Amino acid sequence: MTAARALDLLVRRGATLAVAESLTGGLIGATFTAVSGASRSFRGGAIVYATELKHTLLGVPADLLAREGAVHPDVAAAMATGVARLCVATFGLAVTGVAGPDPQDGKPVGTVHIALSGPNGHIWHHDLAGGGSREQIRARTVNEAVDLLARVLETNTGEHSG
Repeated sequence: MTAARALDLLVRRGATLAVAESLTGGLIGATFTAVSGASRSFRGGAIVYATELKHTLLGVPADLLAREGAVHPDVAAAMATGVARLCVATFGLAVTGVAGPDPQDGKPVGTVHIALSGPNGHIWHHDLAGGGSREQIRARTVNEAVDLLARVLETNTGEHSG
């Protein structure tokens, strides 16, 4: 799925999007804003590369970060909820993971958690695992994040895990 398609689906719903990025360092926001007319539904986002910023900017619980580290599905969900609140957006899309070259918080390179928060407190997850270069992991994360958003918008269903 393309970012243009996802943005079109947001516009059709009258919905908006904000992104919270860790390992991708702004690539998801850049992907969406590369589309002409993105401002109709893309609100903005936060690059929260440092673990403490996940807490101070997005409100990820400090005890969760202390217990699980920054690379965890619940952290991604809290990031997604936090960025939607911060940017006053309908949907919050967040990614956290390990692009390498070294493991982080006991998680191997290629571990990625993607979460999407939506109306009524719904959270959708998608987890990735696998190797590849740093660039490949980051590119795959961007593609999978855009796909998750588009799938949720197309299906218009309740919670999804996958």
